[in-house]
This record gives sequence, C-alpha cells and structure tokens, in this order.
Amino acid sequence: MTLSTDPRSLLYRPGQLSPDEAQALARETLGRCDDGELFLQFVASETFGFDDGRLKTADYSRESGFGLRGVTGEMTGFAHANDISAAAIRRAGETLQLLDPATGTVAAPPRLNNRHLYTDASPLDAVPFAEKVKLLESIDAAARARDPRVSQVSASLSGSWSVVEIVRADGFIATDIRPLVRLNVSIVAESNGRRETGSFGMGGRWLYDRLFEEEGWNKAIDESLNQALTNLESVDAPAGEMTVLLGPGWPGVLLHEAVGHGLEGDFNRKGTSAFSGRIGERVGAPGITVVDDGTIAERRGSLSIDDEGTPTGETVLIEDGILKGYMQDRLNARLMGVEPTGNGRREDYAHAPMPRMTNTFMRAGPDDPAELLSRVKDGIFAKSFGGGQVDIVSGKFVFSCTEAYKVKDGKIGAPIKGATLIGDGPSVLTRVEGIGNDLALDEGVGTCGKGGQSVPAGVGQPTLLIKGLTVGGTA
Repeated sequence: MTLSTDPRSLLYRPGQLSPDEAQALARETLGRCDDGELFLQFVASETFGFDDGRLKTADYSRESGFGLRGVTGEMTGFAHANDISAAAIRRAGETLQLLDPATGTVAAPPRLNNRHLYTDASPLDAVPFAEKVKLLESIDAAARARDPRVSQVSASLSGSWSVVEIVRADGFIATDIRPLVRLNVSIVAESNGRRETGSFGMGGRWLYDRLFEEEGWNKAIDESLNQALTNLESVDAPAGEMTVLLGPGWPGVLLHEAVGHGLEGDFNRKGTSAFSGRIGERVGAPGITVVDDGTIAERRGSLSIDDEGTPTGETVLIEDGILKGYMQDRLNARLMGVEPTGNGRREDYAHAPMPRMTNTFMRAGPDDPAELLSRVKDGIFAKSFGGGQVDIVSGKFVFSCTEAYKVKDGKIGAPIKGATLIGDGPSVLTRVEGIGNDLALDEGVGTCGKGGQSVPAGVGQPTLLIKGLTVGGTA
C-alpha cells in the first residue's frame, strides 16, 4: 500500500481530527499544566528475515496513535490511545485533571532553529518486495560461496517511516518525518566440530538504496565472515587486571553504557548517578572530551527535533576531562534550572519522553593508534563488543567481547574467546592513557534501552589505551 504524499493527512482525517481541533484540544486539556504536549504519530514498518536459505519472515505494519502528557511541578500525567480522534483525546484529557493546577510560570515553547537532517521520503515503497527478497538471497548465496566453513547465514532487512507532530497549548506546532533502515548479516562458521559466529550491520536515516549497493552488503558479509573465522581460532581469554586497547567505532558502546546513561538529566536531578553534583569537577583524564550530538545528518541516533519539539544539538558533556553538563529533556531541565538540550525522547506515542542519548561519542585525540599498540606490553585488544550491563548508581559495568586478541610486547597475537571487561565508568575515564586520532562512529545499528523503552542511538570513539582494567577470562 502506497503511503500518502501528504504525510500530515495520516494524522488528520476527516471526521476524526483536524489541525485546528488538535490545537483547541491541546489548549483545553493542557491549560492547567506547567508544560506538556499532544504527540501524534503514524508509523509504517517492515522486516524481512532470511535464514537457512529461505525467507522466514516478512512483516509489515501500520500504526497510529497519540500520547497526551501534562506536567505540573514534578508530577506528570500521561494517557495514550491508538485512535487519533477528538473524542479519544478529550477522554485522555480527563487523566490530567488528577494533576494539581499549575502555580508556577508556564514553560516557554521550544525554540525554532532546528535543521532538517534527513529525507522526508519513505523507504518502504521505493523498492519492490521481490527486490528486497532478492537482496537477501544474494547475500546468502555470496556468503556461502566465500568459504566452505560457512554453515549458516542469517540476513535481515528492516525499514520504518514515522510521521510525528507535537502540538502544545501555547500554539506551538512542530512536525518531523523520520525514515530509518537497517541491514544485518550473521554467519556461523564450522571447523573440526567447532562453531563460531560473526555479525555485522549497517543503517541510518536514509533510504534502502545504499543497502542495495554491492560494496555495502559485501562489506557486511566480509566483516561477519572474518569475525566468525577469527573466533574459530580463538583461545581462552586471560583474566586479571591488565592494559586494554579498545578499537575505534562500535566499542564506543562501552562509553555509551558506562558513562552516557550516568550523564542523563533525570538520574542527576534525583542524585542517583555516579556523576551527580559533579559539574566542574575532573571526572576523566586530560584530553577526554565526550559529546552527545543529535545533529549529524542521516545518523541513526539523529533527530531534527526531539520528541518534545526541541531542536537537537551538540552537547558537550565532558571537556578535557572536566564534567560540563548533562543531557536534558524539558522536565528535568526546568527543575534543574538549565536549558533543554534536545534529548527528550520516547519509543513511540504510547510512552512519555525522558532524557535519552542520541549519538554519543568521545572526540579524537593526538595519538597514532599504532603507537598506542606499541605501548601494550601484556594485555588485550578489544575490537568488538556484544551485550553489557551497567549500574547507574555506581557506574559499574560488565561487557562481553565478541572479537578480541592477546597483545604481547606491542604485537597483536591470538584471538581470544570469553573475555569480559569489568570496571566502573567514573574510574575508567581516569585510567585512559592514550587517545587515538582515528575517531569513528558505529555503522548505524545501535538500539538503547532505558525504563522499558527502546530508541535508535549512535556511538563512537577513537582507539583508546586504558591501564588497569579488569578482564574476566576463562584461562
């Protein structure tokens, strides 16, 4: 089914709701509140999964709904429905009557200086169904032809197209149209009874055409296969406190989890973060600068406006090792007496916004990555990570490596399996002894979870040399 050439018509339908009615309902339901918004959304999405040489899944969905949020002081009232109609919004407004009437100054509307960071076009209708299936078939055939040790190939293609509109009681209206695509390849290699896996993905806020370029999907095959074959040769990981060299790009997920969440405004307002109350203090080694930037064109974590209507920006969190600020939505910014940073995000219309990261990364430093490697006398090189866990209060984290190597006297040695990195965000930043000049962002596959909500996010970093990090191993 072809999507409308007028995106707003998917939110406003005759007999259901008009733009004028939406504004009137926002004034009616939110007039007693300090802040809040009517969030309207339409989203179409699809996912194709190819496994064991055949198409296993082909899902397509279309959904629309609204979320109505009112804020008074520290109290929030929220209601949602998958029926965008004046009657449903008015019923949702009854929930906000439970809030105390506003007694303070009503919050000013978001500023209007955002930039358009991605196309309005939908990726879903641009490529026929048969071509999408053919791409996955080609990936499967090419991967199996690469090496006789390939025993299983899984590939998935997904895309979504979302239209959101934010309507406020003060007359503010903002609309954003958000495309998102992703390709993932996973390969299982088998030799002498041993099986290992490698995976690679790519994506962003663009159309499918880039994923159909042979150079792109062949890179996904090569990276996945190389990782699987490398892991076939892996030996047990060493254990203990040692020097760790982190590769550029995706290893920034450790920074995202161990440090990034601790710099979100809600945790710091409530005093539950290891970074609470430390603005102006040294929290990292000299040279460490960490930013959250939602304005990078077409990146997976980027947004022209956040889900409260605030334009995203480049927020410097840590500069030269000194804590400078936190990521803020409107609620926490107002209560902390600072400006919103464009980090109010929600999974969809059925969720209230909260402070969330966009693209969070450490800036490049002055060091040659090869020289950093030469400094490692006995340690490991961690090239890629899988899952991890972090405790926001203490900052303690545990991350598993999906591709890592022993390092001896500045030389990369045998690949290792079962390696985990253990530490805490605040102290790991103080143990950084070298920052590479090779900053890289991830390939566009990150998804961040918080408070039961998932949103697309980006990570990145240069090569990092860290002394005294605990490695959990099996050797």
